[in-house]
Parts: sequence; C-alpha cells; structure tokens
Amino acid sequence: MSEFSATESAAPRAAPPTLSLAAAASDWYESAARELPWREPGTTPWGVVVSEIMLQQTPVGRVAPAWRDWMARWPTPAAMASDPDQPAAAIRMWGRLGYPRRALRLHEIATTVVDRHGGEIPADLADLLALPGVGSYTARAVAAFAFGQRHPVVDTNVRRFVARAVSGLADAGPATTQRDLDAVEALLPANPPDAARASIAFMELGAVVCVARSPRCGVCPVVTSCAWRLAGSPASAVPAPRAQTYAGTDRQVRGLLMAVLRDADVPVPAPALDAVWPDAAQRTRALAGLLADGLAIEPAPGHYTLPRTGA
Repeated sequence: MSEFSATESAAPRAAPPTLSLAAAASDWYESAARELPWREPGTTPWGVVVSEIMLQQTPVGRVAPAWRDWMARWPTPAAMASDPDQPAAAIRMWGRLGYPRRALRLHEIATTVVDRHGGEIPADLADLLALPGVGSYTARAVAAFAFGQRHPVVDTNVRRFVARAVSGLADAGPATTQRDLDAVEALLPANPPDAARASIAFMELGAVVCVARSPRCGVCPVVTSCAWRLAGSPASAVPAPRAQTYAGTDRQVRGLLMAVLRDADVPVPAPALDAVWPDAAQRTRALAGLLADGLAIEPAPGHYTLPRTGA
C-alpha cells in the first residue's frame, strides 16, 4: 500500500466520459482521504520513498509514528548516508515494524542516491528502478506520488478495486504484472497530475472502502457504475487464503534475537541469545539467517551485534 504526497502540482480536471471512474475516485479522495503524515504539504520525495518502504507488509497505523521519527532523524538521504552508526542505527530505529531488511534497504538507497544523484531522489522511472531493492511497484509509486507523473501504480488494493469496478469480479485472482499495469493505465487521465491523483484515489478506495471482506459499498463513489455491484456482487471463485501464522515460526525467533541485539551497545554473547528460544536448531537457523541477510555480524567468535559500516 502507498499514499500520495502533497508535492504534486494541482491542475484543472477535465476528464472525458471514458475516465469517469478516475474522476469520481479523485473527487472522493479530495474530501475523504485519510490524513497521513506523508501526505502533508512539503513532504519530500525522500519522505515518499521512506513511506513506501515502510508500508510494505505493515499497517498504516504502525507506520505513521515510525515515519515521523525516521524523518526527524534523517530528513534527507545525505543525513542517513553520513550517519556514522549505520546501518545499526537504521535497524534500531526500525524497531518492531517487521521485516527489518527494509531498514538496510533504505540505508542502501540513501547511500546510492548520494553517490549517483547528488543526494536527491531521481524522478526518472529508470533511475528509480536502478536503486537497490526498488522494484516495479515502488518505482512507479514514487514517480507518481512524489513527482506527479503518469504511471499505473498497482498494489493488492488497486487490483481488487479495478477487478470489481471494471471487470465485475470479486477479486483480481493471481497477479499478472503487465496485464494489471495495462488495466490501470487505461483508466488514468492523460494529464500527469490528474493521473497521479487518480492512482492514489484508486489505492485509497481499495484500502478503506473496497476492502476484501465486507466492502463499504454504501459510501463508494462509483457504486452506481461498479460492474461487480451491477452483476449482483457475485462471490469470489478463488478460495480465501489461509491466515499466516507467526507464533512459533522462524520469523518470530528472528524477531526475538533482533530485539536482544537492538538493545545491546556491545556484542552479545551466544548464551544471551540462547535464552530467548528453547529450540536450539530453530534458534541456530534463525541466527544464521540474520547473519546471511546482513542484519547481524559476529565480530568475535560466539559474540553477535548489529552491523556497522566498516565493521
């Protein structure tokens, strides 16, 4: 999921009838969008990048305070890249947002932007795609939401909204990247700022109105033209996915080990890590994964700590 920053320029909207879905969604967004910190006036492209990385697999409510803290400490890529305590500082600041490799990714992005782009997030889609760890979705989201460009931005929420509103399906089924991009691009106005606004409006509708379970059709701005509603709201032909478990998984063990490392100012001896989980084999596997991912290092035999540049 992603959100639109307030840095794009406004432009008069004059959508033809074929773009009524975009116009209706955009008009709704103007009055109903959630107030989120990365939507505030003056949000920089770096702020949009940080929000996009944080919002991957993490709810908005948990991201908002973390984003504010992050931007207060590292308001620019240069500020982050020059911090002598990196990347340990990024991992500590990441806290319990989950999937802490994203903290390393932001540090890598900041360093690359300083080295290649003079400390400024590039606006060109190809340059964005060349940043470390930035894929098709994130690059298009930053191009659209930070720079007001015309790019289809497709996440799970957008796919579901378009599947219902346009195709009359309860869900979008398996992802088909190019087909999904083409389907969304066909809905975008020609004017780039209007297209960027439509992209975030589609995403917001999918996130808060056209939700997977119990959609709020009564407040949807396109309810009268929604193909799914007009078809009688048919049920999904795809079985609901099983809920992902967390308790007892390697991911939980990794999180427990990371919590010990984050709280320590000196290398942690192995017995201190052994105490967090009783299954030695699973604990060893989780620690090996942290070492392989660059989230921990072993500066001395049997002692572990967060990584530091030059360590």
